[in-house]
Amino acid sequence: MAARSADIPFLRVPVGHDAHRWSTFPGERRLVVATRTLTSTIRALETLPPVLRADPRVSVVFAHDPTSAFSDGSLDLLHDAGCRVMPWEQLPYAAPDLILSTSENINVSEGECPVLVLPHGIGFQKYVPDSRSPRRRLSGVAPDALFEAGRAWTAVSHPEQERQLLAAHPKSAGRTLLIGDPCLDELLVSGDRRGDYRRALGVADGQRLVLMTSTWGPTSLIGRDPGLPARLLADLPWDEYRVALVLHPNVWSAHGAWHLRALLAEALDAGLLLIPPVHDWRPALVAADAVIGDHGSVTLYGAALAKPLALAAYGEEAVPGTAAADLAELAPRFEPQGGPLRQIEAVLRAHADQPERYAPAVSRAFDEPGTALTRLRTALYGLLRLEPPPTPPPAPLVLVPPGPLATNVTSWVVGTRIETEEAGRTAVTVRRVPAAVGEAWSEEGEGDAGDGCFSHLSVRPGEERDQRLTESASVLVASDPAPTAAAARSWGRNALATWPGSLLAATALTSGDCLVVLRDGRTVLASADAWNPASGAASARAGNLDPGLVSAAVYTCLRAGRPPAAGSMTLRVGARRDDVLLSSWSP
Repeated sequence: MAARSADIPFLRVPVGHDAHRWSTFPGERRLVVATRTLTSTIRALETLPPVLRADPRVSVVFAHDPTSAFSDGSLDLLHDAGCRVMPWEQLPYAAPDLILSTSENINVSEGECPVLVLPHGIGFQKYVPDSRSPRRRLSGVAPDALFEAGRAWTAVSHPEQERQLLAAHPKSAGRTLLIGDPCLDELLVSGDRRGDYRRALGVADGQRLVLMTSTWGPTSLIGRDPGLPARLLADLPWDEYRVALVLHPNVWSAHGAWHLRALLAEALDAGLLLIPPVHDWRPALVAADAVIGDHGSVTLYGAALAKPLALAAYGEEAVPGTAAADLAELAPRFEPQGGPLRQIEAVLRAHADQPERYAPAVSRAFDEPGTALTRLRTALYGLLRLEPPPTPPPAPLVLVPPGPLATNVTSWVVGTRIETEEAGRTAVTVRRVPAAVGEAWSEEGEGDAGDGCFSHLSVRPGEERDQRLTESASVLVASDPAPTAAAARSWGRNALATWPGSLLAATALTSGDCLVVLRDGRTVLASADAWNPASGAASARAGNLDPGLVSAAVYTCLRAGRPPAAGSMTLRVGARRDDVLLSSWSP
């Protein structure tokens, strides 16, 4: 439930009738930041700090309007950020010199101070329900009463938006300020940190990150197809792809984190990176290799970063003739019931052939990237009737890496294929999908599809919480590396004794090798050393082995009736080919 204004006490400082008695700083001008929704609160906290730094002349206080359907979470966010928050009822007594709002749908008290509306999205590209009537309204536009009173100013990121606003609301004539987009500027300046963001999200080298983004409402991506994240994870090979989901803050505010996690439980169990609504969506977008979106602003930000993208939804509330509409004309559609892997690979190929495909839409959305904070500071101080401080104009700051996300996958449905390469060399191709989104598993599900193809269930028994999966697993994989082969052998034998339905158990060694224990007591020691057939010896170490992949190869050899001989085997995972040296095969 949204907080009521009565839950927030009237402030005595920095506002109040005797605030001057208690204030430490002179506060020549008073800026009130009006917040109403979780989305607008996030945008205010992301944008304002670099603009208002190092100036004791400006006293800043936040006023919280709890009447929005999407206000839940905004008050907590303000308090967590250390903001001074006054109830909306105190606004008439606060005597502000300027009201800044990142939500246009505000009902400010009568007065003379200007009101600057800083949109929390990109322009005016969506019709939304009007909370004051059963009709719809254009998102981002301040009430006509504020324009009529000569108080409203609207920040825009491109001259096209000024023309659109004038056509839809003639009373806005002369009341726009061309600012640019501070959020885009931060995204652009953070491109060099892309590798840091990927590592923070757990995306390995060689993996692709597919970022799904959804606005709110029934015609959004998540509203139309809440099962799409799970289907992507079921079709994209685990070793080659990671999947992230960015939801509009209105979805979080209206439905709550508990419900979202319950709704997306299968996808979360399969490793979905559900990006929190505050701040982390920006580095996640920079980290992405492809974007699957809808008519929300994040999709257009992705186009501005030249990301390969496709639209999985496009609602009728999108406004024709805007940059978002141009993007919808240019972008391919992602068919919800089509094969995700095939479609994503097609999007990546098309983007490689035409990387500037979305430039016409982007050019209509953003003006002079890199200058938004400087222009916003100029506008703020002009409305406050103050000279800007002598400090250098603010520059967009590099985004901090996102926090860790709990996406530990502990069981996989594994498909394999065994072939013979030249010179009789054995090659095994492995494709893993998290069991949470794989086909329903049972003991009868393990099978031989013919032509050297097999499938099995692989589980980390120390972490998997669904005991039915562990009981059905053919392959057990240790969660932690063992210091010695003897320790790995001991773990494997104990695991097989505990779970009698399993055929083999695999453990990584701290040396980078991998030990596989079979139920009949034999062991296979594998390393990532490349085998040199000419010399009959191993070359320098190539890297650490994943026990889940090695055990899949050993399992496949056994099922095919071709126990691996000592020597080198080719292990294929997607486009990657690794040489695996089997240096022992013994009782």
